[in-house]
Amino acid sequence: MILSEINVYPIKSTKGIALQSALVERRGIQHDRRWMVVDDSGIFLSQRDYPRLALVSVAIRNSSLAASAPGMPSLDIPMKPSSKEAIKVQIHDDVTEGVSAGEEARKWFTDFLGVSCRVVYMPEEVLRPVNPKYGAEEDIVSFADAFPLLLISEATLDDLNSRLRIPVPMNRFRPNIVVKGCGAYDEDRWGKIRVGEMIFDVAKPCARCVTPTVDQATGVAGKEPLATLSKYRNAGGNVLFGQNIIPEKSGTLRMGDSFEILSWKEPVFPVGSMKH
Repeated sequence: MILSEINVYPIKSTKGIALQSALVERRGIQHDRRWMVVDDSGIFLSQRDYPRLALVSVAIRNSSLAASAPGMPSLDIPMKPSSKEAIKVQIHDDVTEGVSAGEEARKWFTDFLGVSCRVVYMPEEVLRPVNPKYGAEEDIVSFADAFPLLLISEATLDDLNSRLRIPVPMNRFRPNIVVKGCGAYDEDRWGKIRVGEMIFDVAKPCARCVTPTVDQATGVAGKEPLATLSKYRNAGGNVLFGQNIIPEKSGTLRMGDSFEILSWKEPVFPVGSMKH
């Protein structure tokens, strides 16, 4: 088993960036979801309601993010915003803080999405805790939905695609790391893993929203793959696909890193229950 993809998503719900190596911090891959678009009430905006966010590309420069989108001028967002004023923001049931990424970013995203909004940045001093049911007291997360990183295996996607009329690419699920060489849904049973020099706790299966139905190339939503997934990956009303993971400490991931399973756990779905 090896690490076959590393992806970072600097602005929540916009396009990812494929990496050859990545520094992993306590809250996730460096720069991952440190920026987020929010409405005037501070509630996060995502592809769930604004699938056009999938069309926003981001590049990481030395001192800024460079954003682009169809029909829009380029946008530079400072890596360290000048504003120090705390803004209360909400991600699902979590309330945390950010600072404004600037007036230019506010105007750009407001024009592109057609709704009044602004971009916020999570500074180092903001420590958003992971749900204590699944993590330790010191575990923190960025503006990601709930956990520092998301893992999926290539075999798991292959199994899903064998059930679909039109296969979907891995980017529908927006993973941070992808593993090659295991069996389909093997990651359901992993408790603790070593990837290269790093150790991760496999916290819980990822409950999927409607974002995987958004074509990441067109920004248009459909019904698949959730319609198919709901037939065999539904647990208590949640469609589960991929695993949320938490790093034990900071370190570096590199493409081709080997995977080692350090401990196992009982899966939500019994072994063999997903065969078709």
